[in-house]
Amino acid sequence: MINIFEVAETNQMIEKENLDVRTITLGVSLLDCVDSDLGRLREKIFRKIYDAAKDLVKTGDEISREFGIPIVNKRISVTPAALVGGPACKSAEDFASVARTLDDVAHEVGVNFIGGYSALVSKGMTEADKLLIESIPLALSTTERVCSSVNLGSTKTGINMDAVKLMGEIILRTAEYTKDEDSLGCAKLVVFCNAPDDNPFMAGAFHGVTESDRIINVGVSGPGAVKTALGKVRGENFEVLCETIKKTAFKVTRVGQLVAQEASKRLGVPFGIVDLSLAPTPAIGDSVADILCEIGLEYAGAPGTTAALALLNDQVKKGGVMASSYVGGLSGAFIPVSEDQGMIDAVAAGALTLEKLEAMTCVCSVGLDMIAIPGDTKASAIAGIIADEMAIGMVNQKTTAVRLIPVIGKGVGETVEFGGLLGYAPIMPVNRFSCDAFVNRGGRIPAPIHSFKN
Repeated sequence: MINIFEVAETNQMIEKENLDVRTITLGVSLLDCVDSDLGRLREKIFRKIYDAAKDLVKTGDEISREFGIPIVNKRISVTPAALVGGPACKSAEDFASVARTLDDVAHEVGVNFIGGYSALVSKGMTEADKLLIESIPLALSTTERVCSSVNLGSTKTGINMDAVKLMGEIILRTAEYTKDEDSLGCAKLVVFCNAPDDNPFMAGAFHGVTESDRIINVGVSGPGAVKTALGKVRGENFEVLCETIKKTAFKVTRVGQLVAQEASKRLGVPFGIVDLSLAPTPAIGDSVADILCEIGLEYAGAPGTTAALALLNDQVKKGGVMASSYVGGLSGAFIPVSEDQGMIDAVAAGALTLEKLEAMTCVCSVGLDMIAIPGDTKASAIAGIIADEMAIGMVNQKTTAVRLIPVIGKGVGETVEFGGLLGYAPIMPVNRFSCDAFVNRGGRIPAPIHSFKN
């Protein structure tokens, strides 16, 4: 039971500490849309998504007004397009036309983003997978709300290094295709190791093949609430610190559970999971880096940062898992650079480097996220960074991701402005030494020894 004091406390979190439901994401299976005719495929996709999502935005707005809970985004995730488009799409342009259909229906129903322009290639690539991946630069440069993701590795299968090399090239090409917008297309493209089937957060959301026909997943975020709670126990020992984070995470997740159940009931769609992720925004007071500073660091990136982040991530999961029937997705703490003012400040102060961020990803929820790098970075260097991050996920049996933005025409010391939730970012330096011979070997890095469990 929740007592009146806790209700008042939650209201305080919403009004003054940036607590919000970051997204209601409706997952829609497109497997029954498969058709060998491209025109019929696109028509089926549009109709299936429209019928499922036509009331999503209205319902989200109604819940937000009635309960006084900000719901920032309403989104859709669909079955990975490479699985759906294979029979009909015989070229990259064919796949890009499917992306435009997804964009059209996203505009029609009014959602912020639609995810699932995706391929799952952790062990190998089909012809459809290759065509979709090759189409990504065109697709993201000719759409506004489509998000793309590619799963390149897993603990069970190892890392598909052919796909890693290809994605280094695709990311650079996407940057070129969208250079007039400061390479914004790359902000809607992410690569994964161990991608979850039920992630409500973009750009990596897709509707996994293990999911039912339709599902409601909710993502909640409350870095400001956690920081405020920790400010009240400043100087206390780690036991008190951990208990405070857990209790706050519990309360935040209860808000997500309430919204998820209500949306499920009103839309007539089963409730999937609540993803409790401390996902920051550029707003002051809504920063994961500021939580790390409240724990005791001068800046994110100072000695002790990885330990502090590990503590935070674990306590968030422990508190959240008790508050919802089903916790899933990524759940933990995100450390994007451009979307977190504290991270931006740490980079500007010289406290945070790409290498330190990589170390932090060993214990956070995702990985190298929303990091702007020089536009003249080689594709092989991008592939090498991806390979490193995939290895962390594979060996540690966790989800890791890379969302790098090589900003064409800009270099270290400059800043790029993306706007909205995507924020702005200083261009970070990349190690200048070559990994070409490594990336060009081709083939697959085998799964680790501890993957053989059955």
